[in-house]
Amino acid sequence: MAMKIRLARGGSKKRPFYRIVAADSRMPRDGRYIEKLGTYNPLLPKDSEERVKMDMERVKYWLGEGAQPTDRVSRFLEAAGVLEKKTRNNPNKGKPGDKAVARAEEKAAKAAAPAEEAAPEENAAE
Repeated sequence: MAMKIRLARGGSKKRPFYRIVAADSRMPRDGRYIEKLGTYNPLLPKDSEERVKMDMERVKYWLGEGAQPTDRVSRFLEAAGVLEKKTRNNPNKGKPGDKAVARAEEKAAKAAAPAEEAAPEENAAE
């Protein structure tokens, strides 16, 4: 059985609240899970201790049993010192979008056009 440590969403519309659970990877996100390991409330401030709560003994047990944490849960575990930090690299995230690139090219073309017009006038005066 492929085990995952993941988030199960609760709460109402636009008021998310998550349970950190150990579940079979074939079960739906909010469906059946084996054990509740903690909670995550993204509406609380980042420095609040109530934002992420986990039962570390049970988390370590499930990791020992071979459960794989999802990306978000692995970040929580890295912050808690249970897992070592992974190096993440997403070079496309920092790139500007198509419209921003087009605007930058247009702005560069406008800036270069007056400079080209001024250069021939200087040569003609000499």
